[in-house]
Amino acid sequence: MNLIAGVDISAGALNANKTRLDIIAQNIANAQTTRTPQGGPYQRRVVTFETELIRRTLGGGPSLQSVRIGEIAVDRTAGQQVHNPQHPDANAEGQVTMPNVNLAYEMVDLITASRAYEANLSVVRSARQMALKTLEIGK
Repeated sequence: MNLIAGVDISAGALNANKTRLDIIAQNIANAQTTRTPQGGPYQRRVVTFETELIRRTLGGGPSLQSVRIGEIAVDRTAGQQVHNPQHPDANAEGQVTMPNVNLAYEMVDLITASRAYEANLSVVRSARQMALKTLEIGK
């Protein structure tokens, strides 16, 4: 595998993890949003990844796999019912349907996505260092 292929694979993973981080940030920001333009409370979004073949068969080499965003799905689980009769979105019984966002889960997802992003960034940096060393050797 050449250095460019490794960078291409990591670049795909960087883009996918950046999207994942953006969606997690959106979930955290809307953890208390009880009314959306579509009606009802905010619904958590979930990012799914899928593999993507990178065809680099020059010289008969194998095809490589990277990752890309497969789907950004809406989590349809029901939000928690909270008793708050003064809330503007409370029903006749004083119950408010909260978003289905669990901040503890979102923070764990945030840390996981952040670590994956950092790991792929390290791969890109290492490939850059190797390319620079190769150029120095070739002088």
